[in-house]
Amino acid sequence: MRTDQMLTRLEPVFARLDREPERPAHLQTPQMSRHRVVLLASTLAFYLAIVVAVLTTSWLVRLDWQIMFFRPYEQWPQLHAFLDYLVVLGQRGPTAVMVAAWLGWRSWRQHTLRPLITLGVALLLLNVTVGSVKLGLGRLGPHYATQIGSAELFAGGDIFPSGHTANAVVTWGILAYLASTTVTRRVLSIVSAVVSLSVGATTVYLGTHWVSDVLLGWTAGLLIMLALPWFEPLIARAEAFVFQLRELWRRRLEEGRVSEPVAAALTPLLSAGGKWRPRNTADARTAAPSGAPAATHSPALRSSAHTVGRPHLIRSERTPVTPAGSRRPAHSDRGTGRGASARPATGG
Repeated sequence: MRTDQMLTRLEPVFARLDREPERPAHLQTPQMSRHRVVLLASTLAFYLAIVVAVLTTSWLVRLDWQIMFFRPYEQWPQLHAFLDYLVVLGQRGPTAVMVAAWLGWRSWRQHTLRPLITLGVALLLLNVTVGSVKLGLGRLGPHYATQIGSAELFAGGDIFPSGHTANAVVTWGILAYLASTTVTRRVLSIVSAVVSLSVGATTVYLGTHWVSDVLLGWTAGLLIMLALPWFEPLIARAEAFVFQLRELWRRRLEEGRVSEPVAAALTPLLSAGGKWRPRNTADARTAAPSGAPAATHSPALRSSAHTVGRPHLIRSERTPVTPAGSRRPAHSDRGTGRGASARPATGG
């Protein structure tokens, strides 16, 4: 009973994805412009320059050692407690949860999966690009360095580039990338830049990263943000695939081609505005006559399902999908607008 009540409360949430997209009309998908391509090429050149500078043990490595011996955490110990909390803004787990919660609300409001899919693509690119370089170069951090003046490469470490810094750039930068107005995008870009710069500087203060680690982390995160428009077609196809898969399972549920336990689990996810609800399988077996398809749920439950939440709007030209057989409403005076099943919109 408790599970049924929880699924019933979730029905209005899932039903919003069946409504018309409410994406602002002036909001356009970012394109890979010539200006962005130039920035991407310049950033990539800077990225390679940092890697070469560390591989050749140049002046950048000497700067790393000078700052490490300076020990900023001993010069300003009063900042240590505050910066221990600030660096959390670069940790992938907490930041991903916070940003995903906000983008999930955006997806629910605008009836599109694009914000969440874009975040997933960005984090996947971050893990692949930064993780491969970390493992490939195997650099040790300042606290584990063994030879003064050495770049500490290929020693089994995973410190170069800074994952905290790159994650801060991508996780907070995605909010600016998905902003719906130009002013909001500029403000969020400034905020994300301040946060990522602060996180990178904090890791140097705490002695967990070299300066070159942070420089490469900033560059790696910026490369991902600049390259995201290239993945917009993939994001659109992924969103369309999710909705097509949802529609396929909805049809299978309507036609009774899934088992009862699976139907009970999928009903709240695939229902449109509370059209179907989980049913008691024992009651359904006793109520359905032999040789007739089992009812999805009783008329009483159908009536209560339509009273949950506020009815959602659908396109007037869409053809209502009327369940066949025993799923047909028992009362002829039921509203037609709320019984129609809208195809999911794939906007975004």
